[in-house]
Amino acid sequence: MTKAPKSTSRQKAQKYGLFAETLAAFALRIKGYKIVERNFKTKLGEIDIIARKGDLVAIVEVKARKSLQASIDGVGYQSTQRIENAADLWLAKQKDAHLISMRFDIIAVQPRKWPVHIKDAF
Repeated sequence: MTKAPKSTSRQKAQKYGLFAETLAAFALRIKGYKIVERNFKTKLGEIDIIARKGDLVAIVEVKARKSLQASIDGVGYQSTQRIENAADLWLAKQKDAHLISMRFDIIAVQPRKWPVHIKDAF
């Protein structure tokens, strides 16, 4: 009988990232947001979570890092551009786009801590 191959560090990071996104979505639901999309992908970029509360749509980037500052620093200029471009495509497909107010947030997930929601992060 052979052993199953060990998980690579990349696979572990992907699993932790999925866990972080799930935890972030849960935290948003507790705050009264409805999760509209998760892992919204386009040719221009990807959005981790699109959450809505009334006419407010939060475009959320989830970062799982060891510290809050590392999470914030993990969202660089190129990342924000890709997220904003993907958000524009998503918004263009919404029937009520003229009513929507959009905001770009970060949710920082740190080990053994509740996620930190940073509104209007970029």
